[in-house]
Amino acid sequence: MLNQYAPELAAIREFRDSIDASIVRTPVVEVPALSAASGARVSAKLEFLQQTGTFKARGALAVIRALDDAQRAAGITAVSAGNHAIAAAFAARESDVDAKLVMLATASPLRVEKCREFGAELVMAPDVHRAFELVEEIQRDEGRVFVHPFEGPRTFLGTATVGLEMCEQAADAEAFIVPIGGGGLCAGIASAIKQMRPDALVLGVEPEGADTMTRSIEKGEACGIDKVDTIADSLGAPFALPMGYSLCRDYVDDIVLVSDDEMRTAMRFLFREMHTAVEPACAASTAALLGPLRDRLQGKNVVTLMCGSNVDWDTFARHSGILDS
Repeated sequence: MLNQYAPELAAIREFRDSIDASIVRTPVVEVPALSAASGARVSAKLEFLQQTGTFKARGALAVIRALDDAQRAAGITAVSAGNHAIAAAFAARESDVDAKLVMLATASPLRVEKCREFGAELVMAPDVHRAFELVEEIQRDEGRVFVHPFEGPRTFLGTATVGLEMCEQAADAEAFIVPIGGGGLCAGIASAIKQMRPDALVLGVEPEGADTMTRSIEKGEACGIDKVDTIADSLGAPFALPMGYSLCRDYVDDIVLVSDDEMRTAMRFLFREMHTAVEPACAASTAALLGPLRDRLQGKNVVTLMCGSNVDWDTFARHSGILDS
């Protein structure tokens, strides 16, 4: 029986078709260097080529396209260190809806500038605690709709379109590797894959310093962690939430952890072999394939999700250590 929060396959297909004018059906490409290094037959879904540079444009569009007239008139708000804010700004512009977003003062200037390019009004917060206070004030005082970064049926509908495309583009795939932050990406993708390919493996990847979904699965309920400590800021959710947890519990076959050093190594590998500079979160699936999943996936047809990348050169060089190697 389908999980109550899972979007049905027909709805996923219908929504994906409805946003064709706004998103890119990002390619799945074979990666011979990854195949040689891992012993699997590897392709990668290049979602970092998506509008806004990450998968998040899909979920934001799904939420905003469902607003009624009064909600559209009030506009939307969101809180984010970067990628979700960019996606919300983009989706609001595509839907002719006003966006007022809260970002951290420490956010990458590249990400801040992208939000402004999409026409969003930005409110900068000195820290995470104040950021959430500000977004609550904006909701209360202005009546704006809050676009959650990873929880909710519409968000899952959006991210499920990634899983739909992965199955369509890689007909012989036996395993899919998907990064996990708050869980919305993996929840949607796994929901689609398990409806299309019930026997395929869906394998989640979390940073060791942000293992919220791993702990939630072990505990049997959505829970949080005391501290996020990872270079993969895009995967650094301090808690899982009930709906995303429920979908990951039901549809993800296993979750593995990768260290910051493993992600750094994967970043250097992708730069050398694919000539691509990605943020740590985007390298997490590669890190898992070359690390904890290597023996398990020998000889299998595998698709890794490169979930997105909004990274400036200084940040990439600092995290990857590419200039020191």
